[in-house]
Amino acid sequence: MDVFRTPDERFQGLPGYDFEPNYAEVDGLRLHYIDEGPSEGRPVICFHGEPTWAYLYRKMLPPLTGAAYRVVCADFPGFGRSDKPTDRAWYTYDRHVEHVSEVLGGLDLSDAVVVVQDWGGPIGLRWAVENADRVGALVILNTGIFTGRVSKGFLAWREFAEKNPDLPVGMVMRGATTSTLTDEVVAAYEAPFPATESKAGAAQFPLLVPIADDAAGAAEMREVADELGRWDKPVLLAFSDTDPVFPYPKAGERFIELIPTATEQVRIEGAAHFLQEDSGEEIAREMLRFMGSGGAA
Repeated sequence: MDVFRTPDERFQGLPGYDFEPNYAEVDGLRLHYIDEGPSEGRPVICFHGEPTWAYLYRKMLPPLTGAAYRVVCADFPGFGRSDKPTDRAWYTYDRHVEHVSEVLGGLDLSDAVVVVQDWGGPIGLRWAVENADRVGALVILNTGIFTGRVSKGFLAWREFAEKNPDLPVGMVMRGATTSTLTDEVVAAYEAPFPATESKAGAAQFPLLVPIADDAAGAAEMREVADELGRWDKPVLLAFSDTDPVFPYPKAGERFIELIPTATEQVRIEGAAHFLQEDSGEEIAREMLRFMGSGGAA
């Protein structure tokens, strides 16, 4: 298996991001995660989507760690500072879940607050229901459970990704945020991907979304939905009001219909799909209100 490892110097001096890297070896791959805040603090586990990485959560970390929470953000294989298999066929829904599970399994995590967005939803929510004894709450941001039914807009995005292996990461980020991203911030999102072969995982993610009831991953995601239908722990829903992918309020209402403990959603005004970039500090404040201002065990 050919693997691309992004040079470390690509990650030096990124704006707003001075967190120490941590690594775990899984199936011969070096996978990256950040682990910030007091080790004895209540864990907050953040799952990113496509084509982002741990950098997406940088604005949320200071308020959370300042309130004594321990924040863990793992980069999926193919993203961020994690190793990147160059064969697009290597990437599957199951494999993403298995690899992030191995990374998190090596950490001492209990009563965790799981934060999910974009593809981090199907991956992180599956991890949460499969490790429910280690999870105390869910925070669901701009995501959904992909069980085989998709929109025409998504099919257009899928076709674009299929035809463009050299995925224009900066263009994607600028088009999915309301903030005016500086060139330096765009470069930080592009940092993991200096060559076309490094983008195999990012380009493949849209093709992993099931577009039929019997497509790969659809049955597994239906099982996640079934488990969420029995979820009895606290849930915070926070969706932005200018995201065409997961539109407010309908996308959040689907989770309210599904999860017994999800009774309302917070509206994040003026933010787009990647609401952590547009309104990270506001989301952190909502999380602290939801969880309590102190994360010390």
